[in-house]
Amino acid sequence: MHATAPTPAIPAQSVYAERRAQVARQLGEGGIAIIPTAPEHPRNRDSDFLYRHDSYFYYLTGFTEPNASLVITADGKTTLFCAPKDLAREIWDGYRLGPEAAVPALGVSEAYSVAEQAARMPKMLENRSVVWYPFAIHPGLEGTVAQWLNGVRARTRYGALVPEQQRDLCTVLDEMRLFKDAHEVPILRRAGDISARAHILAMQRSARMLRAGQDVREYHLDAELLQAFREYGSQCPAYGSIVAAGANACVLHYRADAAPIRSGELVLIDAGCELDGYASDITRTFPANGKFTGPQRDLYDLVLASQDAAIALTRPGKRFNDIHDATVAVLAQGMLDLGLLDKNKVGGVQDVIDNRSYFQFYMHRTGHWMGMDVHDCGSYIEPSELGQTSERRDPLSGELILNRPSRILRPGMLTTIEPGIYVRPADGVPEAFHHIGIRIEDDALITDDGCELLTRGVPVKADEIEALMRDGAPRPADLG
Repeated sequence: MHATAPTPAIPAQSVYAERRAQVARQLGEGGIAIIPTAPEHPRNRDSDFLYRHDSYFYYLTGFTEPNASLVITADGKTTLFCAPKDLAREIWDGYRLGPEAAVPALGVSEAYSVAEQAARMPKMLENRSVVWYPFAIHPGLEGTVAQWLNGVRARTRYGALVPEQQRDLCTVLDEMRLFKDAHEVPILRRAGDISARAHILAMQRSARMLRAGQDVREYHLDAELLQAFREYGSQCPAYGSIVAAGANACVLHYRADAAPIRSGELVLIDAGCELDGYASDITRTFPANGKFTGPQRDLYDLVLASQDAAIALTRPGKRFNDIHDATVAVLAQGMLDLGLLDKNKVGGVQDVIDNRSYFQFYMHRTGHWMGMDVHDCGSYIEPSELGQTSERRDPLSGELILNRPSRILRPGMLTTIEPGIYVRPADGVPEAFHHIGIRIEDDALITDDGCELLTRGVPVKADEIEALMRDGAPRPADLG
């Protein structure tokens, strides 16, 4: 079953109204846009998964109820279709705003029951030049739009014109969402603070339970994360938390399970909360008992050095790919220095980079856009340079890849920076490093002169992590 809290009044001239107006200006003469929210999803008999709104829809409305859709026209008119008031159903499912209250609360031009949308849409589409909607996001939407357009065609003998074009609204909204505004940044900062506190508590619980001789499992630390997320005000995790003990950390998308957490091993936690529709994304790797071994420290310091190199290049004017390239350069040199790679077989550091020999131990990119979605929307290609292409052949797969210039970083963009190293047993790999998986991840907001790390409320240096776990610092104070 689904329930939502009452939607608070949102001034008509709010950030949402400004965003809708910005969309309207980009639709072109005679354009119309349709943006549905997400459907509810059954979990099993008579029970739904926890509801989560569609990010595009929420970005333009601030409205969290299901069964809703927004229509924007090029002249700036906005129409909301939403669930009607139904006091009997509200007893079971929770408060509904309803069409009448939606107009003043959300600042839309008009609102109707969602049951009226099918009948009203053909008339709203009539004589429009182009219809915009998010492609490949909502299963069945394309077919529904086609039905509405057939309703317009039925009126062509009376002079009605059918839209000649259908265009992907994601191209407009993705570019808008890529740049975080003054409304979004404080929420993202707070989400980062909450998630950082959760990581601190999980680290401390691991060391505390091991010191007490207790059986520690991955789910104990997962529970600590969930408790902190909710206690400090977030609504839910932004994604399935990764709590990986020992060799499990070498599985990139491992999920928290029941594996024991043993003294002398590392624990990798990749977890972040969602707050008011916005994600955070933090990874920390720490010694379960609070003390790194020599080989663990060697690899940890290497990953941290690669992150430092990436952070130094996370600033306006640099390219998105520069972050990854800086990470790879440091990791490649370190793999040679530590003997993970044999220079007699793979060559020097540039050979390791050119031949992607590092891929054995580092097989993912260094970051991704973040915002409302943990892997947020936005092009990684510089829009002004789309026509500049080159080809290269991947040295590992042999695949021919078409290159386009990487995105130029600008203030307001938000990216993760998450280098890692994952050592599985293999011929020639020193046994001391076997089964060690390390990733360090922070969320970096591009500023006018560099970047702001939103997630450094949790320590990242090895000495600071050890001190935090050794001293048993008190439970973090309320965030206020």
